[in-house]
Amino acid sequence: MFESLTIFRTAGALANYAGRQEALIARNIANADTPGYRAQTLAPFAAMVDGPTAPQMRATRPGHLAAPEAMTAAAPQDRPTEAAPNGNTVAIEDEMVAASQTAQDHARAMAIYKHALTVLRLSLGR
Repeated sequence: MFESLTIFRTAGALANYAGRQEALIARNIANADTPGYRAQTLAPFAAMVDGPTAPQMRATRPGHLAAPEAMTAAAPQDRPTEAAPNGNTVAIEDEMVAASQTAQDHARAMAIYKHALTVLRLSLGR
């Protein structure tokens, strides 16, 4: 039931985004000494929500325009940083800052989800 509510889908998409970003950060840190490795990141979550794949109005009748049901995941892209002499673009300091921001994004998603669930429970009288 609650999966069809937009706030739950958006919070879930943000949590999924944060998980994918953490995986990329971990891969970047693991390859910090690999010659020629290019650090990767995801486009900001806001770009995914505001872009062409953003949730639109739903078609509630056959004559309505159809909108995409789910937000699509952003593809990893190279992080624009200066390369070391061995061609590696991983900067541990940048990865630590990104990890902190990603942890905040995940905490925000879980707080939104928890609050929306509380509101839903209160509205049902439970």
